[in-house]
Amino acid sequence: MIDHADLMTKAARLRKHLGEDSTSPVDIFALALSIENLTIVYYPMGDNLSGMCIKGQEENNVIAINSAMTLGRQRFSLAHEFYHLFYDDTMVSVCAKKIDSGKEIERSADMFASYFLMPDAALQEKAEYYSKKRGDRQLELSDVIRIEQYFGVSHQATVFRLMHTTYLDNEKGSTYLTIPVRRQAEALGYSSDLYRPSPEEKRYMTYGNYIDQAEQVLSKELVSYGKYEELLLDAFRSDLVYGDEREDGDVID
Repeated sequence: MIDHADLMTKAARLRKHLGEDSTSPVDIFALALSIENLTIVYYPMGDNLSGMCIKGQEENNVIAINSAMTLGRQRFSLAHEFYHLFYDDTMVSVCAKKIDSGKEIERSADMFASYFLMPDAALQEKAEYYSKKRGDRQLELSDVIRIEQYFGVSHQATVFRLMHTTYLDNEKGSTYLTIPVRRQAEALGYSSDLYRPSPEEKRYMTYGNYIDQAEQVLSKELVSYGKYEELLLDAFRSDLVYGDEREDGDVID
């Protein structure tokens, strides 16, 4: 049985460990890059996988995220992989795309991700605000969109979480899960970025420890410059080898 109180505690503890407060929305991609010895790989994994976590020797760990998913879902999946990285003893975890399904460890990771990105007190406060404003305990679709935009979480993950509260019953929530919301979000004045996958030029990308290690072995003359470039190309970082043609130069502002 999933221990929700324990998952809330773990999510709050990790937020604090990473320098975040207990309620605010987080830039989870920036947080991931602050984790020592962690490499983040973005790669299109098809329709069934959301990501994976691989724990290596000497704490050289890798999290891979399906870059073909929407930005909101990538954020949720990265938080999901944080659970495997910090609280799961399994060395390799391959995670299905469907939320709130499968083995208990995967459902626990989903709930952890939800609590990490949408802390309970903050979510309750937002839901209560829209509920009172509308004069109806049950949230409308526009309310859900505003909440998912505030926390930067995918539509499905937000709906599933709200269905665990008194603000969205199963019948209404099940209906909301079937509704594409990108156009509705735009009509409410929001960017649609949350509902779109990574741009084509960023679907294959590596950040973090691997790139830093490649720089270090080059600076220590442990590899040739040609080998260094090969390491970067293996990590889909042709931009670091050949430059980024989209940039005219660095801008300092």
